[in-house]
Amino acid sequence: MPKSLTKLWLRGLKRLVATQIAPPRAPKARAPAQPVRAKVAKPKVARPSAVKPKIPAKPRVARESRVRPRASAWASGKWSRSFHSAAPTAGRFVNHLAYALYLPTGASLVDMPLVVMMHGCQQSAEEFAQGTRINLLADRFGFAVLYPEQSKTAHVHRCWHWYEDSANSGGGEATAVVSLVREVVARHHFDPERIYLAGMSAGAGLAAMLAVKYPSVFAAVGLHSGVVFGDANSAIGAMDAMRRGSRSDPVGLIDAAVDVADYPGMPAIIVHGELDSVVSKTNAEQLTTEFLRLNRFIDANGAWRNGERREEIQADGTVTDYVKGGRRVIKTCIVRGLGHAWSGGDDTVQFHSSKGPDASAMLWEFFKYQRRVQSAVRDETLV
Repeated sequence: MPKSLTKLWLRGLKRLVATQIAPPRAPKARAPAQPVRAKVAKPKVARPSAVKPKIPAKPRVARESRVRPRASAWASGKWSRSFHSAAPTAGRFVNHLAYALYLPTGASLVDMPLVVMMHGCQQSAEEFAQGTRINLLADRFGFAVLYPEQSKTAHVHRCWHWYEDSANSGGGEATAVVSLVREVVARHHFDPERIYLAGMSAGAGLAAMLAVKYPSVFAAVGLHSGVVFGDANSAIGAMDAMRRGSRSDPVGLIDAAVDVADYPGMPAIIVHGELDSVVSKTNAEQLTTEFLRLNRFIDANGAWRNGERREEIQADGTVTDYVKGGRRVIKTCIVRGLGHAWSGGDDTVQFHSSKGPDASAMLWEFFKYQRRVQSAVRDETLV
């Protein structure tokens, strides 16, 4: 490579010297210019084989339309999406709430039970439906499923504000959900005495608030990977409660929130992963204590006064039933080896695991024996 460059450099130098020594040459006479013939462009004839038909652009499909078949692909009923406009609350001039509704086929909607499913953070209605697979149970047992959905404008990760009871936060969201439930029940003539509520993580947090604040609406509640009720009132406090539970007495938290003497009771099933590193299983124990107080198994001092406790250690976890008058009122299940995920769900969906018992089946098995009779006399056994 260096030799070739040297040769080129020497050749150029010789030419430069030669032009300086040689005498100048006379310029050559130019030949007369000849007229230039104008070229006529011939029209191009496209060959039939060369002409490609223009393919119309595919229409863009909305995200919900792309995901929707996944949510109901393994279920035969009707999946629909819509918006509900609840009445404005203080600090919330617009109180819209997106939701999805699943209606099973082959059964009359009149007097049909309704299960309200509250998703967790970073989940949509479609993902929660697919992950829990509860629509399959709806087809089998004949109940409708309602999926309220948090807006990304309200929270960038779709988290419900379960830790704030103010009207412009968690309280406003709870009001909107109750308004939606009442409107859907009235429109489809569902059974108002068999409305059940369940939630996962942040959804369980708001479900607990709904169960405590609106006991006349719901017949029972299911809390999966939920946080103790009434302890946190800010995002920082919520994170602390999630990690270690409440530092306060759970009985005191419930008594500060409601008048237990006038509370009609609320059957509850609580499911939690033993290895949950996002929401400590201490929360499940404290939630159990709170609902024992709400259903008057224990008094204001936490002393046992009424009912029966039955514990069973199974292969995939520990199940404890709290029975009163021969009726199961509270059920807890601590799933062995499970983290922060829906037990026995579709593990291709985030925050759902195939480990453990089918939580959706456990929920329905518990719910189907519960009924909120509006005219029933409240339990006076214990205050």
